[in-house]
Amino acid sequence: MKKISIIVPVYNSEKTLDVCIKSIQKQIFEDYEVIFVDDGSTDRSVRVIENYREKDERIHLFQKENGGVSSARNYGIREASGRRCRILLYIRIH
Repeated sequence: MKKISIIVPVYNSEKTLDVCIKSIQKQIFEDYEVIFVDDGSTDRSVRVIENYREKDERIHLFQKENGGVSSARNYGIREASGRRCRILLYIRIH
């Protein structure tokens, strides 16, 4: 069991996911899992996450129909296996 589950709701975020994932991976603390919950994205968000997931076993991806950020967050909480959960919400800047 990991110590921390980081939950990241995702919706059409392909342009910002690289920065998000790299910033998580740069942390000194390594006893974590990252749960990305794709909330019905229509862009390449899923592919970006899959590319990282292939190289980092701490990254997990779940996909669901669009239901909003709260629905995606709650889905991630249900899938989390860590002793503690942290929700990461980031802002898309165009």
